[in-house]
Amino acid sequence: QVQLVESGGGLVPAGGSLRLSCAASGRTFGRYTMGWFRQAPGQEREFVAAIRWTGGNTYYADSVKGRFTISRDNGKNTVYLQMNSLKPEDTAVYYCAATAFKQVSARRVDYDNWGQGTQVTVSS
Repeated sequence: QVQLVESGGGLVPAGGSLRLSCAASGRTFGRYTMGWFRQAPGQEREFVAAIRWTGGNTYYADSVKGRFTISRDNGKNTVYLQMNSLKPEDTAVYYCAATAFKQVSARRVDYDNWGQGTQVTVSS
């Protein structure tokens, strides 16, 4: 198991940028594939991005491709989500998640470790 704590959310105008961080506890962080999901009010939690445990493979939802970048620093037990060109429809609670799967996954059910979430609000 790994414990996850997100930070970096906030209020930003449309077109702005934010960088989310997810700090993980546990010595085996480097063995987990990490993902970011988001959930807007009244909607299902949806996949945003994922990065393989080695950091070599990444995968993005079409809605964020070209605007968001996921990265990780295994030495710091941290995964990041750089969000640029933000839009009002990006407003949601963003969750960090971890899975022992060795390949990237966009399926929520594949992740068994979740953080508490951080709010991102993009004003129009």
